[in-house]
Amino acid sequence: MPFTFADPTTPAVDLYVIETGSIDTLPEFAQKWAQTYGFTGALGQVLAVPREDGTLACAAVGYGTALLRKRGRFFVGAAARKLPVATYRIVSDLPRPELEEAALGWLLETYRFDRYVKPAGAVASLVAPKGIDAKRIEVIAAGEVLTRDLINTPASDMGPFELEEAFRALAHAHQAEVNVILGDDLLPANFPMIHAVGRASTREPRLLDMRWGIKGPLLTLVGKGVCFDTGGLNIKPGSSMGLMKKDMGGAATVLGLAHMIMGLGLPLRLRVLVPAVENGIDGNAFRPQDILKSRKGLTVEINNTDAEGRLVLADALTLADEDQPALVISMATLTGAARVAVGPDMSPFFTDDDVAASEVSLAAARVADPVWRLPFHEPYEAMIEPGIADLDNAPSGGFAGAITAALFLRRFVESPYMHFDIYGWNPTAAPARPKGGVGMGARALLEALPKLLKL
Repeated sequence: MPFTFADPTTPAVDLYVIETGSIDTLPEFAQKWAQTYGFTGALGQVLAVPREDGTLACAAVGYGTALLRKRGRFFVGAAARKLPVATYRIVSDLPRPELEEAALGWLLETYRFDRYVKPAGAVASLVAPKGIDAKRIEVIAAGEVLTRDLINTPASDMGPFELEEAFRALAHAHQAEVNVILGDDLLPANFPMIHAVGRASTREPRLLDMRWGIKGPLLTLVGKGVCFDTGGLNIKPGSSMGLMKKDMGGAATVLGLAHMIMGLGLPLRLRVLVPAVENGIDGNAFRPQDILKSRKGLTVEINNTDAEGRLVLADALTLADEDQPALVISMATLTGAARVAVGPDMSPFFTDDDVAASEVSLAAARVADPVWRLPFHEPYEAMIEPGIADLDNAPSGGFAGAITAALFLRRFVESPYMHFDIYGWNPTAAPARPKGGVGMGARALLEALPKLLKL
């Protein structure tokens, strides 16, 4: 199903967005129907108003109160699956940001991951509301759908090879250049930690490298591509391994963001780096207490093989930094500590730049993509210094796990840097966000990029 708006010339049913207690803004005949059926405009309510011949005259969706709307997002979009299948046109004086949220939510509500099941039936479509950039919304929706599909695909069909295929397909769609370093070639190319993490799997590790654009500031996106994480020799219990198909959620999210950037033709140069590996178990798996040498030359003591994401990101970040980009952004499903701190609905991020942090936070609020800044708290630097090596990949004690992981990554970047420790999974179905893989932080970043890079 294409995630696009209906042809604007298509006959469409008027859809009214009604706040609680405001049914008097409906046409008079619809007000009586609303009263009969108990439609008050409560958040999430829908109302289909028929003509005498049974066809749809108009419809309404409840918009609740401003206070209740703060508890979620995409409430108008959720009507796409509640209303009779038809084409609708929003009739409302919503502010533009809310209208854009409604339109994007409608497109995303039509998403279901149906690769392995019979697709669901048709859902209602929407004519793009007047006053919004319809193409931009469609491109953003397509990027989000790409992210969701990649995360939702089980590891049996989404290993490093399949992730490379998706990477190449995206590059081909936008005429971008791709280079891949595969398997044992990672060692002479000086990516020792990517190789160490992935070498125990029967599916070869690789570094995926995409370049697009010839003018403008260089933006480099780095996404964690651990296609499945057993935990390595520090093997995860079954309860913790169940969702590890999503451990490439950082890679999936940067690919979705890359699609948005390239699809909208932003005036910048883009580089996307994805270390794609499977953290497996075999006789040649890396071990606790091993000391690995990184591409940057820093040595890392391994105190938990389940803290592998920061290892593969470190080599990729070092490569990213060698180009001296205007901005490096990493995205990763990196720590459980981040989820404990802010839950699954927000994207924690780190940056040393207060102005950049403010721009991202303001952008996130505008596009309903919540983020929260966490600190690069320098007094914790000593926690990642084990003495026997330059760095410790898993400090003991369990305190400040998201912060120590971010501090670890920052050691490999000297360029302006921002790190997102995302969850990549929606545990409970919500409007426009079914249970399963989900993009986090990408739309906030897309909105903020013009200010971050002075485009």
